[in-house]
Amino acid sequence: MSERRVAIVTGSATGVGAATALGLARRGYDVLINYSKSESEAQASEVACRDAGAATLLMRGDVADDAACKAMVAAVIAKWGRLDALVNNAGISTFTGAANWDVLDTEVFNRIYGVNTIGTFQMVRASVPHLKKSANAAIVNVSSIAGALGIGLAVPYIASKGAVNALTLYLARELAPEIRVNAVCPGLIRSRWFVDGIGQAGFEKVKAGYEAGTPLARACTPEDVADAILWLIDGARTITGELMLLDSGIHLGKAVRIPTPAKVES
Repeated sequence: MSERRVAIVTGSATGVGAATALGLARRGYDVLINYSKSESEAQASEVACRDAGAATLLMRGDVADDAACKAMVAAVIAKWGRLDALVNNAGISTFTGAANWDVLDTEVFNRIYGVNTIGTFQMVRASVPHLKKSANAAIVNVSSIAGALGIGLAVPYIASKGAVNALTLYLARELAPEIRVNAVCPGLIRSRWFVDGIGQAGFEKVKAGYEAGTPLARACTPEDVADAILWLIDGARTITGELMLLDSGIHLGKAVRIPTPAKVES
């Protein structure tokens, strides 16, 4: 069995997943890097993790496929003999617009749920027997404020992330005290995934509107989200069942600032 801690990060070719895998590598973890399509980017993510001192596994697999989920976990155990952390980051969406219901059909819903919600459950189910043997096991699900607040650009995505949040709460109760289970719920992330979905011009428009409506006036970076995930894995020893909003305060609503008198009469 490896003396180093071991993690699986699904969807870790780019964006939040790649930033998380690299962060774990820098913290002394060996990492399984998973991808479904972006092979060259996944290879680059693996090289970065190795350069940071980690041993790695690179595996292609769709988390909607239960056999692929089981294969990833089996490969980790065969190579390192342990599993300490699982980050369920793999996710997909459709960029049709939340109000454009007519283009949404059962196939679209099933595909998004298959990856975002069922895939998360399948990875957990495959991992739990091994995570329970760790002295500080953690699962972090990458959700979204779409699921926490019921906002976003695609109804199936909103619903799937709401389901991930409910699943997180259930798992936190069910798997305690051996495994802590939390979720991060980012707001808008400055990522290639989002830009590819709606185009650069569309992204800049959405970003401007988002930042104008948040108290901190700031969209997330993948590294911002990764920092929160890493803390939940390594630092949050007394936290489970948390849905951490990384939204620059958008859940607070637009602040109404009341002028303060220069002098208050007594």
